[in-house]
Amino acid sequence: MTTHRDFKSTFGQNIMLSGVFLNLFLAFIKSMTGLFGHSNVLLADGMDSIVDIFTSLITWGAMKYATKPPDQDHPYGHGKAESLAAIAGALILLGTGIVISIFSVHHIIAASHGRYPHPTKTYTLAILIVTICIKEGFFRALAFEARKLGSIAMLAQAWHYRSDVFISLTAFTGITISVFGGSKYASADDWATLVVCLIIFYHALRILAASLKEIMDTQVSRDLENTILKLACEIEGVKSAEKCRVRKSGLALLGDLHIRVDGQLSVLKGHAISHQVKDHLLNANLALEDITLHLEPTPR
Repeated sequence: MTTHRDFKSTFGQNIMLSGVFLNLFLAFIKSMTGLFGHSNVLLADGMDSIVDIFTSLITWGAMKYATKPPDQDHPYGHGKAESLAAIAGALILLGTGIVISIFSVHHIIAASHGRYPHPTKTYTLAILIVTICIKEGFFRALAFEARKLGSIAMLAQAWHYRSDVFISLTAFTGITISVFGGSKYASADDWATLVVCLIIFYHALRILAASLKEIMDTQVSRDLENTILKLACEIEGVKSAEKCRVRKSGLALLGDLHIRVDGQLSVLKGHAISHQVKDHLLNANLALEDITLHLEPTPR
């Protein structure tokens, strides 16, 4: 069974750390290329990579903290740190989009008066092609690991990479139009930047909504609830199961469940049945870290 503590040994941890160095390199290359190639959209892309450095470090640190076992002050563990990291990353992403949007609108207005040069260097396109290939590879590897662990913060970080792919594709289109269209298409680069900002806003709000659901202990899924009810009834002595509640805490799922047994059973026998149900559920590969059982007698 995969639990939140598996993050200590997962290869996703290494990918996230590698992503920090990758984004540091790409941020420098894209920013310098955008600066000397007169491309605002490439500068925006470089700024987004700088933001990714911080979000990667925040996510990695929060997930390391989230793997700490429960203690006296945190009897349910430290899993909420992962959701908080995802919220922080989403807010940083939103802030980045707002700043980039302001600069883009300013440049569009200035370009209409001929005060800013437009992109003319074709090598900026080569940089973007390399960036797209690398970021897509990182997205696929990290998203696969995130889904395997059930980590929303890691999946959010993966989508940072996928949004970078969309950003770079949009930048490629804008720069191509601006480079080969001439001065009359000088603002194409900046319009492409605004499209990039819309992509950033979309993914930031998507991540924020999912993270807030976790913080609010939203029920994980009806399918999982039905699966737990069905599995509980597989244990001999369980007459029925009801009132199943499951919430997500970091990489772990925590549940509550009521089971009904014969009211004439001894306390010792009922206790034994509840332990059998709990063991059965925790070994069912449902990512359950713990489940609290409430024993009730069947109605006469």
